[in-house]
Amino acid sequence: MVERRKKDIKNFLPDPGPQTVLPCQAKFQARPPDGARLAWAGFAVRPWSRQMELETAAPRAVPRQGGPAREPKGPSAVWVALAQVTLPPPPPPPARTMIQPMPRLSVPAALALGSAALGAAFATGLFLGRRCSPWRSRREKRLLPPEDSPLWQYLLSRSMREHPALRSLRLLTLEQPQGDSMMTCEQAQLLANLARLIKAKKALDLGTFTGYSALALALALPPAGRVVTCEVNPGPPELGRPLWRQAEEEHKIDLRLKPALETLDELLAAGEAGTFDVAVVDADKENCTAYYERCLQLLRPGGVLAVLSVLWEGEVLQPQPRDPDAQCVRNLNERILRDARVHISLLPLGDGLTLAFKI
Repeated sequence: MVERRKKDIKNFLPDPGPQTVLPCQAKFQARPPDGARLAWAGFAVRPWSRQMELETAAPRAVPRQGGPAREPKGPSAVWVALAQVTLPPPPPPPARTMIQPMPRLSVPAALALGSAALGAAFATGLFLGRRCSPWRSRREKRLLPPEDSPLWQYLLSRSMREHPALRSLRLLTLEQPQGDSMMTCEQAQLLANLARLIKAKKALDLGTFTGYSALALALALPPAGRVVTCEVNPGPPELGRPLWRQAEEEHKIDLRLKPALETLDELLAAGEAGTFDVAVVDADKENCTAYYERCLQLLRPGGVLAVLSVLWEGEVLQPQPRDPDAQCVRNLNERILRDARVHISLLPLGDGLTLAFKI
């Protein structure tokens, strides 16, 4: 009867494939081998261990006194057969990659690393501070109210008496590249009034561009007056020449298309030293000191020397190495301040205007 039930159980269980089925033994085994898996109707049961019993344990054989153990019958035989059906041990788990712990820095190494980071941050802040210092971000390009200020517009409307041709030339100049660097209308009118005040007849203009300053001076001179103006680029003066003609002042303007230093040396060589009444310097800043000295020689005592852009948009406060023009302007300002041959006045008009009156 038991053999038939074992045979039925074998036929009922699914084919274990490569699994090994231990042959049934006559004697009852209380425990299957360690690690064996029990299977019933295709369901896998947890591996056997000596610390864990089956939740539903198979009936145990009760040994008889003086004889072998009696094998259980009926349903108990099923558990006996199941206890002898084993599966191969599970494959070992895949090897895990060992994560190396981060090396711990010693106290001296941590201090060195922190000191290096602090030094790098300090050097970066120092570099950025030199390039973008706070006073540079707050620097004012104009000391006067902005041009669109109602108060400034009121001031101009109550003081300016600009010739129509001169106004047209100013608007034309502002449309050109770098036109915003030209002499402002209030500067031009001030110089023209000074020329009338000292009854000027000869004027010198360094840096013609479109001829706005030259025309403003020509309008202030008598009919026999003369304005010597210097320019190296022939293009801009030709834009303003029609307006010189419209104002009927073209005959007063003597245009010299060559470097200003050459023209000044020619005038000095021609014996015109001390014969000019007004001189305006608005040329390159690299030679501004040489222009100042030569113009001062050409002026008569009581003559007026005007130097424009002496603030250089605030760069004169601390000239940078990449801006040699600012350093040249700063040097000229220091030179004029200590020059005993002139009386001076630096005005905040435009980008700065220095008036030097020759003694």
